[in-house]
Amino acid sequence: MADDRNNIASLLEGADEAGSNANQGQTQKRERNLDLILDIPLRVTVELGRTKMLVSDLLNLGQGSVIELSKLAGEPMEVHVNDKLVARGEAVVVNEKFGVRLTDIISPAERVEQLK
Repeated sequence: MADDRNNIASLLEGADEAGSNANQGQTQKRERNLDLILDIPLRVTVELGRTKMLVSDLLNLGQGSVIELSKLAGEPMEVHVNDKLVARGEAVVVNEKFGVRLTDIISPAERVEQLK
């Protein structure tokens, strides 16, 4: 009876170790797979707003002209990666350059919906 308990305990320990090793192997495999794509360049764009113009209006633009955009001041800007919306944010200045502070990341479900 005691031998049976020891055998069962040994089997359970072996299963735990095998499961742990399998999890480590899966993690290492995922990391290797991720390493394959880390150097792929992506085009990141930030959209302040949009508008439509007639060609004649476009030709009349000059230095100092103002183009009115569809978004209101203070509205979040959209961050696109390869033309797919991934986040929204607000304009900030960092070392005298414009930047975007992300305020909302698009959920994976929403990103999948965009692909349809």
